[in-house]
Amino acid sequence: MDEKIKNKTGIASVAEKEIDLLGRHIDVLKTVMEHGPVGIIRLSKLTGHPQHMIRYSLRTLEKEGVIKPSAQGAVVTDKIHETLGTLEATLDGIITTMGELKKKLK
Repeated sequence: MDEKIKNKTGIASVAEKEIDLLGRHIDVLKTVMEHGPVGIIRLSKLTGHPQHMIRYSLRTLEKEGVIKPSAQGAVVTDKIHETLGTLEATLDGIITTMGELKKKLK
Protein backbone atom coordinates (compact mmCIF):
# COMPACT_ATOMS: atom_id res chain seq x y z
CA MET A 1 0.00 0.00 0.00
CA ASP A 2 1.03 3.60 -0.53
CA GLU A 3 2.77 4.73 2.66
CA LYS A 4 2.61 8.35 1.47
CA ILE A 5 -1.11 8.66 2.17
CA LYS A 6 -1.53 10.77 5.28
CA ASN A 7 -4.52 11.04 7.61
CA LYS A 8 -6.27 7.92 6.37
CA THR A 9 -9.88 7.56 7.34
CA GLY A 10 -10.94 4.56 9.40
CA ILE A 11 -12.78 3.17 6.40
CA ALA A 12 -9.72 3.40 4.16
CA SER A 13 -7.53 1.89 6.86
CA VAL A 14 -9.80 -1.16 7.22
CA ALA A 15 -9.87 -1.69 3.46
CA GLU A 16 -6.09 -1.39 3.26
CA LYS A 17 -5.60 -3.96 6.04
CA GLU A 18 -7.89 -6.45 4.29
CA ILE A 19 -6.03 -6.01 1.01
CA ASP A 20 -2.70 -6.50 2.80
CA LEU A 21 -4.06 -9.68 4.42
CA LEU A 22 -5.21 -11.04 1.06
CA GLY A 23 -1.79 -10.20 -0.39
CA ARG A 24 -0.09 -12.14 2.39
CA HIS A 25 -2.35 -15.16 1.88
CA ILE A 26 -1.50 -15.09 -1.83
CA ASP A 27 2.24 -14.78 -1.05
CA VAL A 28 2.06 -17.82 1.22
CA LEU A 29 -0.01 -19.81 -1.28
CA LYS A 30 2.33 -19.08 -4.20
CA THR A 31 5.37 -19.91 -2.04
CA VAL A 32 3.86 -23.25 -1.00
CA MET A 33 3.17 -23.95 -4.69
CA GLU A 34 6.74 -23.16 -5.69
CA HIS A 35 8.64 -24.62 -2.71
CA GLY A 36 6.31 -27.16 -1.12
CA PRO A 37 6.42 -29.09 0.98
CA VAL A 38 7.55 -26.18 3.12
CA GLY A 39 7.39 -25.42 6.84
CA ILE A 40 6.59 -22.26 8.76
CA ILE A 41 10.17 -21.15 9.38
CA ARG A 42 11.17 -21.49 5.73
CA LEU A 43 7.93 -19.83 4.58
CA SER A 44 8.71 -16.92 6.88
CA LYS A 45 12.19 -16.57 5.42
CA LEU A 46 11.01 -16.90 1.83
CA THR A 47 8.12 -14.43 2.13
CA GLY A 48 9.55 -12.02 4.70
CA HIS A 49 6.42 -12.34 6.86
CA PRO A 50 6.71 -13.13 10.59
CA GLN A 51 6.01 -16.72 11.65
CA HIS A 52 2.79 -15.86 13.51
CA MET A 53 1.38 -14.31 10.33
CA ILE A 54 2.45 -17.36 8.31
CA ARG A 55 0.60 -19.62 10.77
CA TYR A 56 -2.57 -17.56 10.38
CA SER A 57 -2.34 -17.64 6.58
CA LEU A 58 -1.70 -21.39 6.60
CA ARG A 59 -4.77 -21.96 8.81
CA THR A 60 -6.88 -19.82 6.50
CA LEU A 61 -5.66 -21.58 3.36
CA GLU A 62 -6.13 -24.98 4.98
CA LYS A 63 -9.73 -24.10 5.92
CA GLU A 64 -10.29 -23.19 2.27
CA GLY A 65 -8.97 -26.63 1.32
CA VAL A 66 -6.27 -25.25 -0.95
CA ILE A 67 -3.31 -26.46 1.13
CA LYS A 68 -2.84 -29.32 3.54
CA PRO A 69 -0.20 -30.19 6.11
CA SER A 70 2.22 -33.04 5.54
CA ALA A 71 5.07 -34.44 7.63
CA GLN A 72 7.49 -32.37 5.53
CA GLY A 73 5.43 -29.15 5.57
CA ALA A 74 2.54 -27.52 3.74
CA VAL A 75 1.59 -28.70 0.25
CA VAL A 76 -1.09 -27.56 -2.20
CA THR A 77 -4.19 -29.65 -2.87
CA ASP A 78 -6.01 -30.43 -6.11
CA LYS A 79 -8.11 -27.27 -5.53
CA ILE A 80 -5.15 -25.02 -6.35
CA HIS A 81 -6.01 -24.22 -9.98
CA GLU A 82 -9.68 -23.62 -9.22
CA THR A 83 -8.72 -21.37 -6.32
CA LEU A 84 -6.23 -19.36 -8.38
CA GLY A 85 -8.86 -18.83 -11.08
CA THR A 86 -11.42 -17.73 -8.52
CA LEU A 87 -8.91 -15.35 -6.91
CA GLU A 88 -8.03 -13.83 -10.27
CA ALA A 89 -11.69 -13.31 -11.17
CA THR A 90 -12.41 -11.85 -7.74
CA LEU A 91 -9.50 -9.44 -7.98
CA ASP A 92 -10.66 -8.35 -11.46
CA GLY A 93 -14.07 -7.59 -9.94
CA ILE A 94 -12.50 -5.67 -7.05
CA ILE A 95 -10.42 -3.60 -9.47
CA THR A 96 -13.56 -2.69 -11.40
CA THR A 97 -15.43 -1.84 -8.20
CA MET A 98 -12.55 0.30 -6.92
CA GLY A 99 -12.52 2.24 -10.19
CA GLU A 100 -16.26 2.87 -9.88
CA LEU A 101 -15.90 3.95 -6.25
CA LYS A 102 -13.10 6.32 -7.15
CA LYS A 103 -15.31 7.92 -9.82
CA LYS A 104 -17.98 8.54 -7.16
CA LEU A 105 -15.49 10.64 -5.18
CA LYS A 106 -15.09 13.15 -8.01
